[in-house]
Amino acid sequence: MDVNKIREDFPILKRKINGKRAVYLDSTATSQKPRAVIDAIVNYYENFNANVHRGIYRLSEEATDLYEKSRENIGRFIGARSDSIVFVRNTTEALNLISYSYGRFLNEGDEILTTIMEHHSNIVPWQFLGRKGVKLVFTDINEDGTLNIDDFINKIGKRTKIVTVTHVSNVLGTINDVRELSKIAHDHGAIFIVDGAQSVPHMPVDVEKIGADFLAFSGHKMLGPMGIGVLYGKRDLLESMDPFMGGGEMISEVHTYGSTWADVPLKFEAGTPNVEGAVGLSAAVDYLRSIGMEEVRNHEKGLVSYSLERLGEINEINIYGPRDPEKRGGVISFNFRNIRSERISEHLRKEGIMIHPHDVATILDMDSVMVRSGHHCAQPLMERLNIPASSRASFYIYNDRDDVDSLFDALKKVRGVLKI
Repeated sequence: MDVNKIREDFPILKRKINGKRAVYLDSTATSQKPRAVIDAIVNYYENFNANVHRGIYRLSEEATDLYEKSRENIGRFIGARSDSIVFVRNTTEALNLISYSYGRFLNEGDEILTTIMEHHSNIVPWQFLGRKGVKLVFTDINEDGTLNIDDFINKIGKRTKIVTVTHVSNVLGTINDVRELSKIAHDHGAIFIVDGAQSVPHMPVDVEKIGADFLAFSGHKMLGPMGIGVLYGKRDLLESMDPFMGGGEMISEVHTYGSTWADVPLKFEAGTPNVEGAVGLSAAVDYLRSIGMEEVRNHEKGLVSYSLERLGEINEINIYGPRDPEKRGGVISFNFRNIRSERISEHLRKEGIMIHPHDVATILDMDSVMVRSGHHCAQPLMERLNIPASSRASFYIYNDRDDVDSLFDALKKVRGVLKI
């Protein structure tokens, strides 16, 4: 993979911040956008902008064709038929849709099994079902950040109706064996849901091969625009579910005495859709496909391996998650530890952290090295790790070893600035 050539495709990476080259290491939060995606969106607005599915004039028909071809293209990217692809705003909305629409089938005493490493978006929607007596059960992790499969097997049972797990942890980087988890779930009669927000952008994902009943992901994490996401669902499940929202586009007929719904997937797409978002995401899929998802995965494995090696040279740094690059995605969360300074709060001292992650991120930003800091929308995991927050560096196709070296050099400066 020619990273220098790829970088040329990303206008924002030409910026200098604080007089230095931008080292963007926050793609887990959102990715940057290549010129091909930006051009696709501009082209839509300049040449095809119209409401879809409604007009019989040429412009509307062309816009509809672009929208539905985008659905087909994105479906192929994950091995799915287009009529199993529902456009939503993001992974969060997709998971809320399942919780609301499929959650109606659950009753008091039913259980949903998940993991302690989940993003809030794969926790909070299921907590809503607690109002009807549905219990949310969490599987623990091992000390190396991998899923405790024995705990998973012990906690799944006849009351388990849904198993919902992240494919790749946005904090630990842990890659869960979703194919194995799917088999266990189905053997117990549960449906299997995959949060693919951190996997679909970074590795080959085929919904049939992994046995997903539902899979959710976001466009903005895979070079696409914000405000567009995808819910894949098996057709029979989608047909059995009530709509998530009501209004225009999702109806077949509306009368004073009641309404009927459009066919799947339009049944779940109320109102004017984000057509330009779908077009932009389709262009992002084309861009990733031109590189090859195996290449993307191999590139990130190399960066993770090098990063673990380099950050391991700083004795004060504690890294969370698996140390085997084969078992983790392109995410590294870390904290400074081994307290020797008096210049920290008692709270941080008790947590075993030398420097708050926000301070780390602020100092790194002085060198135009951009990382994320905080709880990363994974507070239950932070509690499990007994830390309030962490710093997180994440990689993508436009990063290389020079970026890792910049991170390493900036982290060494952190020690000097805070005199540790």
